[in-house]
Amino acid sequence: MDFNYSDEQQQLAESLRKFLGAHYGFDQRKAIVHSATGLSEPVWATLAEMGLTAIALPEEDGGFGGGAVDLMAAMEACGEALVVEPLLDNVGLAGRLVARTGTPAQRAALLPGLADGTRRLALAYLEPGRRYDAAPRNTRAERRAEGWVLSGAKSVVIGAPQAHTLIVSAATAEGTRLFIVDPATPGVALSPCRTVDGQRAADIGFSDVALGADALLGGSAGQAQPALDEALDFATALLCAEAVGAMRYAVDATLEYTKTRKQFGVALASFQVLQHRMVEMHIHTETARSMAILAASRVDGTDTSPAAVRERQRAVSAAKLKIADAARLVSQEAVQLHGGMGMTEEMKVSHTFRRLTMLAQRFGDADHHLARFARVS
Repeated sequence: MDFNYSDEQQQLAESLRKFLGAHYGFDQRKAIVHSATGLSEPVWATLAEMGLTAIALPEEDGGFGGGAVDLMAAMEACGEALVVEPLLDNVGLAGRLVARTGTPAQRAALLPGLADGTRRLALAYLEPGRRYDAAPRNTRAERRAEGWVLSGAKSVVIGAPQAHTLIVSAATAEGTRLFIVDPATPGVALSPCRTVDGQRAADIGFSDVALGADALLGGSAGQAQPALDEALDFATALLCAEAVGAMRYAVDATLEYTKTRKQFGVALASFQVLQHRMVEMHIHTETARSMAILAASRVDGTDTSPAAVRERQRAVSAAKLKIADAARLVSQEAVQLHGGMGMTEEMKVSHTFRRLTMLAQRFGDADHHLARFARVS
């Protein structure tokens, strides 16, 4: 397997790094995090202009027909800058589900806007008390003569307060289905919050929400659980790449700090025991990157046979397991080697610690993916 990025992927990542370096510095990011919306519209528009919102969409829907491997380098750059705009949730989750399962009319209504940055989506699938179980149980949709009635609740929907459209999973008599829901529809109640790493999310309640027949994603297609599981694997691969970027920043920042911070009149980096810890951080980051590339290559596969699906699940769970362990070690070591400064709001490394902690938990922690890896092996 070739672990090097193509020239186009490297150029895109470098262009993104230059933009983020000039317009998404630490102070600028803090201002966005504490703003009313938790999102910068100019930054989102630029991400769309660079093609990041369109890379993974089919060409017939206004995209470039790429995949997770094409987005990896860019997601690493986003991880380094701790970008809080919900790129992953739009491209890897909701957008992918619409592209994979939507009718031509639904794709035409949603995906061109996603590609050009004028429409944001959010996937609501987690339910209270069900941790990482992606199959809906408490959120249900019942058929009515004129369409559907949706009731239930979803938890920690990343990007929901900023989304123009929600994609909601629900249990029906025929199995799991996905529905297109306008957040302004009567009966939809959002309780926005800010996550520990600065992103915006919301708990969402659905109280007898009346939906038209055209709200069913995919029309009369069969149950959507396999498509939902595939989208979650795709998004997990992108999350692994984002975590690698955050870890790389933590390693570089810690190395630079130990070179300049002095103890007993000499730089911390001169102590052999600290050198060993820095090397361990670097090794874990590079191993995590290799696993992230493997996961991305597997989710980009087109084979949908049961054996191929199990192989995809194994690769993604193995990568997420390694990412979770590496994120914990690298983030904790970075804070410890910075000393008390590593815990302050003024140091970016403390915010990187929070982001890595969240990334290690999202889409399943180490225990969850270890169990899934054993189950599908």
